[in-house]
Amino acid sequence: MVGLSWRWIALMLVVPPAAALLAAVPLWREKYPIFGNLVGTFIILASALALIMREYAVIDRVTRACLEAGTTCWPQPSAFARYAIYTGVGFVEVFALFLYSLRVERKIRDRDYAPEWR
Repeated sequence: MVGLSWRWIALMLVVPPAAALLAAVPLWREKYPIFGNLVGTFIILASALALIMREYAVIDRVTRACLEAGTTCWPQPSAFARYAIYTGVGFVEVFALFLYSLRVERKIRDRDYAPEWR
């Protein structure tokens, strides 16, 4: 097993942030920023964990096949590196979600003040 699953990494880069925003924005607009952040964070990190478990299953299946064939094989890159990619992407997405929530919260807060007081 050589190489990364670029298709799955691309999926991790696109789908969880979009789903997190779709879930968090209505909560942010209802003035529940912390709850919106929690829901978005849960979506992102749960998808990262699901993709890590998928990667584990693939590595385990390939390793078992090698052992049954009487050889040993090691995934390249290592399992840890593969898991670290999904984890790193997930935490960067959570950080971006929090930064975006600050922008949304500021716009909502500024909307409550008259333009001449801003």
